[in-house]
Parts: sequence; structure tokens; C-alpha cells
Amino acid sequence: MATPIILDCDPGHDDALAMMLAAAHPATELRAISTVAGNQTLDKTTANARRICDVAGISGVPILAGRARPLRGTGIVAADVHGESGLDGPAFGPPVTPVASTDGIAALAGLLREAPATIVATGPLTNVAALLLAFPDVASRIERVVFMGGSTGQGNVTPCAEFNVFADPEAADIVVHSGIPVTMCGLNVTHQALADDEVIARIAAIGSPLARVCVDLLGFFASTYRQIWGFPAPPLHDPVAVAVLAEPGVVTTTRTRLDIELTGTFTRGATVVDLYDRTGRAPNADVAVGLDVAGFWDLVVSAIEALSWRRPSY
Repeated sequence: MATPIILDCDPGHDDALAMMLAAAHPATELRAISTVAGNQTLDKTTANARRICDVAGISGVPILAGRARPLRGTGIVAADVHGESGLDGPAFGPPVTPVASTDGIAALAGLLREAPATIVATGPLTNVAALLLAFPDVASRIERVVFMGGSTGQGNVTPCAEFNVFADPEAADIVVHSGIPVTMCGLNVTHQALADDEVIARIAAIGSPLARVCVDLLGFFASTYRQIWGFPAPPLHDPVAVAVLAEPGVVTTTRTRLDIELTGTFTRGATVVDLYDRTGRAPNADVAVGLDVAGFWDLVVSAIEALSWRRPSY
């Protein structure tokens, strides 16, 4: 049986590939795509979700526009990483796939009341926290939250904080302490998922228009990661969270204590992971600690190939 999932995302180059993996893999049933401000503003991330559905032939999956700002403050975007559109690189046309709801939080509650699902969150956790605050009755309908964010080590927006958690640490704190089963896929694992020359060659060899879009996406992503962090190839963070459900053996996790730093002068947004049980506090999360890199890329490349021969919806 496929796992019903709601993909909550902020596309974003790596979110785009996460959408493809969630739509293509037989172990995941993609019930909805909800969008949130993060890598870019909400209007841009929503348009980007529509564009990826267009080029990948993802149809019949409602797109729900969620929160435009974090629970507190005005928020940040990652234009330095993802460009002014949030998906710089390919030459996309105007999006065609419609938005099913501009009240995404209420729409998510409605979907969950119809049937339980797992939420895979690859952007800031604002939508998930807002859902729990506004509709507490649906918490029991969320079977699990798997999120890309945080790190057991260093961050990428500050020395201690990863972007998705730093963008809305209050939301992350609510989700982590909600009592819902939580799995964190942080930079300590996603930085292993490098789209190097061999990976790009495998994708290009598919020879489809979708594969060319993916090569262009990863080419732009590579340029920003090289300029900002000196990476030899870009890490494809977000599909790792989907891989947890698509092929459980690809991501290794450990049960441990996870807390979110909300007030530190230099550490706000840090994910405090007690890997060695130094605090004696009860474990409350599964945290990713290992990645089968070859198995991961097999999943991603297979997803692109599977979607390549669907008819685009534009």
C-alpha cells in the first residue's frame, strides 16, 4: 500500500525534484501540494509548484497556497541561492496548472478530515504549525511529519541554524513538540546528496524535455552553491525527506531528543539534537544520521525517467 502524503514545500530547486519523486514513486500517493513562503515569496513558490506540475505532467494533485509569512516577524527568502524567481535556470513559461485553494490551511484540514496522511515538509514549518493551531482536531489525522530542516551540526544561514528552521523557529518548535511522530532530515545527511557530474550525466542521458529542465535547474543550483559555500556540486536536500517514505532503507535514523532554540543571540533556529543522551530528556523524534547515496540517486533519476514520458499539462 502506498503511503498517502501531503507535500508542503517552497519551490525551490530541490523542492522541484522532491515533487517529482513524490509524484512518481509507487510507495507514495501524492494527495496534495501545499506551498509556503520560504525560498521565495508565497506567490513565487506557488507559481513554481504549478510550473513543475506543468513540465512533469503531475495532474489531479491540488495545489494549496498556504502562509505568506512566519508565525512571527516578516520572514526571509533565499534569492541568493534560488534566484529572483525561486527557480532560476530553465526558461519556464507562465504556469498553467491551477491553484485549488488560496486558503491552504483550511484546505489541508479538510483533506485530513477526509483521510489521514503523512506530511512531508520541505520548507519552513509555518503551514504545519498554523494547521495545528487553527484546527487542533486534525492532529490525530496526521500520521507523521517528515521534514527537511535543521542539522545535528552546523547550519547554512547562520553557523548554528539551517534555513527552513531559522525562517520560522516557532513553527518548528510547535511541530516538534506536538506529539505527532516527527522525522528530521538535516544538513548532516542532505549535504551527502551531491548532484555531481556523474549524476548530471545520468539525468541528461534520459534525453527528455523534463530531464533537460532538471539539468538546467541543477546547473543554476550548482553555481550558487559554488559561489556561496564553495561546494563542488549542489546538495539536493528536499528529496531526502521524500526518500524516507519512498525507500525506508535509504535514510538511516536514530531515536533521540530534539529541541529548537528560540532565544539564543547567536543560536536562534538551531536544532538541538541530543545524540549522546547527555540531557536525559525523553526522545521525541527520529533524526536522520545516514544516507545511502547511490540508492538515493537511483530513486531520483528513476523518478525523472518515469515522469519524462507523461504528457506535460501545459
